[in-house]
Amino acid sequence: MKIYQQLLELKEMPRGFHLVTAAIMQALPQIGMLKSGICQVFIQHTSASLTINENADPTVRMDFETYFNKAVPENDPDYVHDTEGPDDMPAHLKSSMLGCSVMIPIRNGRLALGTWQGVYLCEHRDHGGKRRLVITAWGE
Repeated sequence: MKIYQQLLELKEMPRGFHLVTAAIMQALPQIGMLKSGICQVFIQHTSASLTINENADPTVRMDFETYFNKAVPENDPDYVHDTEGPDDMPAHLKSSMLGCSVMIPIRNGRLALGTWQGVYLCEHRDHGGKRRLVITAWGE
């Protein structure tokens, strides 16, 4: 079994859902050397998250943002944690709802994503800053 790992620092992105599949593949080209295995992508932050979904139509990403803003509104007077602004606690909640990692099978040196699937960085803050991903791939 072979194990590869790389830290990927992404530039600051605006609030929303951003495809990062290509950046992941570029950061860890050793995936191409694995016939079969697993790739885990983990985000080292509590106010952004990762998910896998539609990679072709950008309106899907816009609708994700709309849904999560309706489901977890800002300026809720019941939130106690608001030290970093009105988007802080909602960002933590959205991050927990979506999760901090994704697992993707590797098949014949490629991420075995479906035809219309891509990995999203879900930025839940207005000014979240740079984001770090730990990408780990293992297999044969």
